Amino acid sequence: MYTLKSTNELLQFYGWWQLTVCLFAFLALLIIWYHIGRKQKDFGQVFLALSILCWSLSGGMELIFASRGDHAGHTLHLAGWRSIFSLFNSVFILLALPWFRYLPGKVAPLIRSNYWKYVIGLPFLFALLPTVSKMLLGKNLGLISELDVYYAVLTLTFLGFVLWESFSRRGLKGIAWLAVACIMVTLTAQLFKLTGSEINMMLFSAIFKTCLIMIFFALALSWVKEISERTDLVSDEIQLALFQVRAEGRIEYRVKLNQHSFQLSPSHFALLERLAQRKREGDQWLEIKPRNAQRGRSYDIKDHNEIKRLTQAILDGMYGPGLWTREKHEAPFKNSFFEQGARKIRLAIDPTHIQFTEN
Repeated sequence: MYTLKSTNELLQFYGWWQLTVCLFAFLALLIIWYHIGRKQKDFGQVFLALSILCWSLSGGMELIFASRGDHAGHTLHLAGWRSIFSLFNSVFILLALPWFRYLPGKVAPLIRSNYWKYVIGLPFLFALLPTVSKMLLGKNLGLISELDVYYAVLTLTFLGFVLWESFSRRGLKGIAWLAVACIMVTLTAQLFKLTGSEINMMLFSAIFKTCLIMIFFALALSWVKEISERTDLVSDEIQLALFQVRAEGRIEYRVKLNQHSFQLSPSHFALLERLAQRKREGDQWLEIKPRNAQRGRSYDIKDHNEIKRLTQAILDGMYGPGLWTREKHEAPFKNSFFEQGARKIRLAIDPTHIQFTEN
C-alpha cells in the first residue's frame, strides 16, 4: 500500500526527471536543427523538439502539484494539465509529419495536402475543450475526459507508419523495427492511463518517453547521414536564383540552388553572378589566367583556386561546413554545375533556369 508521503515523493522525482531530461532533449534537437535544418528551411525537427518541450513543461507541473503536500496525483487539475500537454505533444508530432522526406504511399497525399491541418486540428480542439471544461467544472466527465488518449493513439498510428518508412527507405531496418517496438510500448502506456493506476502510469510514461526521445535522435542522425551522402544534382534540373537583399543598411548576397537557400560572401557572389550572366548572354566562357600570363592582359578569373573556393562555399551553404566530402559531393557537384575546358569555364545549367532578383 502506497502512503501519501511516498506517492508525493515519487511524483516529485518523476517531475524532476521529466523536466530536466526532456528540456535537455528539446535543446539538443533544436541545436541540431539550427546548424543543419535551418539552412534548408526544414521545420520538421522544430515541431518534434516542441513536442518534447511539452513533456518538460508537464514535468514542471508535476513539481508544482507535488510541492503542495496533499495527494496531488489524483486531483482533477493535475490530470487536466497532463492531458493538455499530452494533446499539444501529439499535435506537434502530427505537424512534423508533412516535413518528412519519406512517407507511406497510401497516406502521403493526405499528410502533404492542405486538408492535413483540418484532419489534425479538429480532433485536437474536440479533445482539448472537454479537458478544459473538466478542469473548470471540477468534476470527472467519464471517458470523455480521456480524449487525449484517443488523440495519442491517432498520432502514434501515423507516426509508426512514417518512422518505419523513413528508416527503412534509408537502409536502417534495425532502427525501423526498434521504432515499431517503441510505438507499441507507447500505445500500451497510453491505454494503461485508462486504468487510473498512478504508480504504474508514471513508470510506463518514463519508459516510453525515453524510448521516443532516442528514436527522434536516431531520426535526426539518419537525416544528417542522408544529407551528407546526397549527390543528386543533374545539370538540366538545376534551378539557380541570385538575390541581393537590402536589410538594415547592408546588402546580403543570397543564392537559391534548387531547394537549398544560403548566403555567399560578396567576392564569391560576384564570381557566380559573372558566370550566370555570361551563361544568359549566349553561353559564353570565362577565361582563367594561366601561370605564365602576359603582362597587361586582363582575364575573367585570376586562377583555378577561385573556382575551387566558390565550389566549397556553395557546398558549405547546401550541406553545411564539414558535412560534405570531396569524393561524394565536391567532384560530382563540379561535374554537374560547371563545364571546363583548357583554361576556360562556364556554367553547365540551362540558361532559362537562371534568375536575377534585387530587393
